[in-house]
Amino acid sequence: MPRRLPRRSLPLLAGLVGVLLAAASAAPVAADDDGGFTIQDPRITESSGLAASRQHPGIYWTHNDQDTGAYLYAVDSKTGRTVATVTMTGVGMPRDVEAISIGPDNQIWVGDIGDNDGVTWPYVWIYRLPEPKELKDQSIRATQYVVKYSDGSRDAESMVVHPRTGRVYIIDKQEDGGHLYEGPAELSASGTNVYEPVAPVDLWATDAAFSPDGKRLAVRGYFGGILYDWNDGKIKRIQQLSVPLQRQGESVTYTTDGSKIMYGSEGEGSTVVARDAPGAGSGGSESSSGGGGSEAGGGDGDGGPSSGFKTGALAVAAGVVVLWVLKRLRRRPS
Repeated sequence: MPRRLPRRSLPLLAGLVGVLLAAASAAPVAADDDGGFTIQDPRITESSGLAASRQHPGIYWTHNDQDTGAYLYAVDSKTGRTVATVTMTGVGMPRDVEAISIGPDNQIWVGDIGDNDGVTWPYVWIYRLPEPKELKDQSIRATQYVVKYSDGSRDAESMVVHPRTGRVYIIDKQEDGGHLYEGPAELSASGTNVYEPVAPVDLWATDAAFSPDGKRLAVRGYFGGILYDWNDGKIKRIQQLSVPLQRQGESVTYTTDGSKIMYGSEGEGSTVVARDAPGAGSGGSESSSGGGGSEAGGGDGDGGPSSGFKTGALAVAAGVVVLWVLKRLRRRPS
């Protein structure tokens, strides 16, 4: 029987590719990356989710996928510094927190939905808490929801909350593409909430985000991204997204005005990169043919094509290396 690659292996390969690319290309950041920031907090080493605050302009909420407590961090995009740490109370010790989203009425939703090793959890958790009106270190009581999947345990890193309806969706993480899962219109805190697959997602998804108007769904992975028309949950593919090359691309969110998509990564001192959102005005549209749809899309920081070409070539080469390693590992006997 072919050997299955451990689920932690490809993120490590992705990190290796990111390091190789960083070492091979010292080109300046492209002009369309303006507006990003670098997380300065040494406690944030595994930023796995990102959500733009509507109540506090310029603030982004994030979290570690595994931490010493149930913590959320409010990061100021102007400085990259943490301006508030929220401790969630009323919940157990989180297992693998992978996603964060802000729904209607400034409610923060947190997805403790990861299941990396063996996909064995019989259930996962979602937490909800009000976003604090004052940004300071504080404890806030959260509501905890139990979630099960109709087709068995899933590993997932993407949870989104529709900005109009408040309905919570999950996308599972599978190498050959996963599914969008839909739960009850209103989650119950007293029972189990069953999620069912409603649409395929053509990506090994590490995070997702709704546009502020709820009409589009951006899904990202380690090596690319896809923009979907939401279409009342019957998602339709629009185009590829210009996802930046990062050490381990784990998070994505729209800016509150919908003009940019922000891409985050794990790692200490990780950088959040801003890219123009497709269809967000004359400066934000991208070709529906997918030009700029690879993670190497971006161009040269000095305005010329050479840096973009080199980065694109490196991305292709790195992808070939990753695929070769995967094939070698799978061919080995178990």
